[in-house]
Amino acid sequence: MAIEYRITLDDNHQFSYRIELDRQYDPQGAEAAPKWTRLENNQCSNCPLKKEEFKCCPAAVDLHRVIEDFHGLPAVKKAHVWVRTPEREYTKHVGLEEGLRSLLGVIMATSACPVLGKLKPMAHNHLPFASSQEFILRAISLYLARQYFNFREGRRADWELKGLVKQFQQLQLVNQAFWQRIHDTCEGDSNLKAFLTFFSMSSSMTVSLETQLQKIRPLVMSAGEPGE
Repeated sequence: MAIEYRITLDDNHQFSYRIELDRQYDPQGAEAAPKWTRLENNQCSNCPLKKEEFKCCPAAVDLHRVIEDFHGLPAVKKAHVWVRTPEREYTKHVGLEEGLRSLLGVIMATSACPVLGKLKPMAHNHLPFASSQEFILRAISLYLARQYFNFREGRRADWELKGLVKQFQQLQLVNQAFWQRIHDTCEGDSNLKAFLTFFSMSSSMTVSLETQLQKIRPLVMSAGEPGE
């Protein structure tokens, strides 16, 4: 099962990527990866991995080709982005910032990083170019679906979403560390801008979850209750 991305710049220069959703850490790929992917280089403060077992950060190894492809390109540069998931295709003419945010997000969520792995269910239902509202609605919906199964199978269910806030607090630490990794290696701003927007979307879940809930409430409640 894979997702394909094709990014075509206005000068017709094209970049293609195939992201296998159920992949494992590749030690051989890590050996060939650049130095900035080393685990100890701006290692996330909440990283549970040990350098004796992982020479490089799994997510950085998976990302380095994209980072290097767009190294030095401005975020405002326009591109035609084509995405194919197992279910459908998407196309959009966007700035590199928006296209890279979607691509980097699905690569990170399907990496062997145990923290980013919490986002894997979202990656398996990938929605390219998602707005902030769509991101929040999907994240909360998937979390609540998991709580329902916990409840039905006799485990404790977190209906107050406290675990979701903690989960995104952990993801926020990863985002900050990755931003620093890329800041140290990128001349242009496309990769940095993409990470900043991804960071702002995920941080909104930790800083103001109640505000985000109130934003999506009208949409969720618009159908009313049965019999109303």
